[in-house]
Amino acid sequence: MIKNDTWIQEMAAEGMIEPFEPQLVRRVEGNPVISYGLSSYGYDLRLSPNEFRIFRHVPGTVVDPKNFNPENLEPAKLHKDEQGEFFILPAHSYGLGVALERIAVPDNVTVICIGKSTYARIGLIANLTPAEAGWRGHLTLEFSNSSSADCRIYASEGIVQLLFFEGAPCAVSYQTRNGKYQDQLQQVTLARV
Repeated sequence: MIKNDTWIQEMAAEGMIEPFEPQLVRRVEGNPVISYGLSSYGYDLRLSPNEFRIFRHVPGTVVDPKNFNPENLEPAKLHKDEQGEFFILPAHSYGLGVALERIAVPDNVTVICIGKSTYARIGLIANLTPAEAGWRGHLTLEFSNSSSADCRIYASEGIVQLLFFEGAPCAVSYQTRNGKYQDQLQQVTLARV
């Protein structure tokens, strides 16, 4: 069953989401922002300003999840103007960011991370990502700019929505099997095998 705002707020009080915003924020200091915080049946995470990396072609290399070459990712500059802080994801490119909030998923819940419609309408596709029962840390987030124009991605503003699904407790959680992405810091985590 999908969990509602009341449940999310109760679980956040127990440390499931930190920092937690108990309402949907659309303005900060009078300025419009891409919404973040608690919604009816989900929670909109913010993109951390700490780090964003963009895939680039390095001649003679192939991106390999079993032997990842970090040189294929270059750090993106954090820009700032009257609209806020942002990264630029070039047209037809792929980038990795990280969530500002840290989450700790209960053992009887799985979280699905989906894209926000505000970004989808400009061609930014957020990869559908699960956070399994018992997972905790800052989610590494994956984005594809499918448009032919460069795209601004705002830091410290809403970037993806989490949906929480409760089921019967699993026999082996992400924590008990020592999952390879457990306790990710607020930095981009590269592919691991």
